[in-house]
Amino acid sequence: MNSIHLRRGRLLDPASGVERESDLVITDGRIAKIGKGLAAPAAAQSVDAHGLLVVPGLIDLHAHLREPGEEYKEDIRSASNAAAAGGFTAVCAMPNTHPANDSRAITELIKSRAQEVGGVRVYPIGCVSRELKGETLADIGDLKAAGAVALSDDGRPVMNAGLMRRALEYGRTFNLTVVNHAEDLHLSCNGSMNEGLASTRAGLRGQPAEAEVVMVARDIALVERTGARYHAAHVSTEATLRLIRDAKKRGLPVTCEVTPHHLALSDEACLTYDTCTKVNPPLRSFRDRDALREGLADGTIDAVATDHAPHTSLQKLVEFDHAAFGVIGFETALSVVLKLVSEGVLPLAAAIERMTTGPARVFALPGGKIEEGGPADITCIDLEKTWTVDPDRLRSKSRNTPFAGVSFTGLAVLTIVAGRIVHDGRGA
Repeated sequence: MNSIHLRRGRLLDPASGVERESDLVITDGRIAKIGKGLAAPAAAQSVDAHGLLVVPGLIDLHAHLREPGEEYKEDIRSASNAAAAGGFTAVCAMPNTHPANDSRAITELIKSRAQEVGGVRVYPIGCVSRELKGETLADIGDLKAAGAVALSDDGRPVMNAGLMRRALEYGRTFNLTVVNHAEDLHLSCNGSMNEGLASTRAGLRGQPAEAEVVMVARDIALVERTGARYHAAHVSTEATLRLIRDAKKRGLPVTCEVTPHHLALSDEACLTYDTCTKVNPPLRSFRDRDALREGLADGTIDAVATDHAPHTSLQKLVEFDHAAFGVIGFETALSVVLKLVSEGVLPLAAAIERMTTGPARVFALPGGKIEEGGPADITCIDLEKTWTVDPDRLRSKSRNTPFAGVSFTGLAVLTIVAGRIVHDGRGA
């Protein structure tokens, strides 16, 4: 019987509202007891968590693990190591692999590889359409049976409104949330950054905010018709938030996420021509960034999701217009959010909720809470730990972070998945 006695930590559980010093006894992958001054089971591993914040394991709804097909960028093992180092105990794998996850075989492969690695929990997201082509629906029933937790063509938007309607109807039938990368390609026109004063100054082609807003408006209209659960990926504009806030007020089953880089940066970061600021949707204006922060604080935004997107240096060390979209985010996400707490943008409990209970609720995933009998997925955070992002020391195979050289205060130092310590950085 494998046991851990986690002692004297500051327990913060957003689901129950509990915040107090407490011990945890973990046995065979479950939380056996919660309380102060608990006796350690025989042969239990003792872990002193005094001075650490003990929270439910962080959950990431949106990550690109690149396996199968692009293991030179990332694979499930390296992604799992990076996620664990960032405090994540579970990540949802987007389906734009090669081949795309549009079948039972690929879903089962991803799950099998994750089990073989034995790190964080990996939840596959299945394709909406076959081969991500946006033409015909994937076999959604098979995907659900194989273990897919949601549906998305992320990396590409579902441009065909009829296909999106059918995807929502099937999603409702199989109790799966449909996630859309909201981008009208006829408006975005492959722009490299946000359309605005900064893009004019940079001399780069811009994507207007309306490219996102128009698609979210369409999708919400289809949700109203179908009653299906819909999740807007990586929202980036103030106008998008207004639509989602209104949909929620009307009782529609609509949720959304925001990335750490959209919370921290604006389109002015692109004036350096650092291709690690090239993301899709693009970094928006300061006004949009501030609206996203407000939406995170007031609960309009349900979850912080990394959109972890590893790329090689060959794909990033080129002209801005030709560089690949995307940045890595597993190991910096928590620190970015904790910086918002220190700046007074939102309370600590709300920040932790948006990275634990909130994402668990969106896809109805296990975890996201600390309770007796529940899964022992735990993250311990040192709120006083100061560190500087060195891309060469990150666990990801890729180095495309926009936070290189930035100093943060607050870091996950211990990550436990199903009662197993998968990352221990307390001595680092």
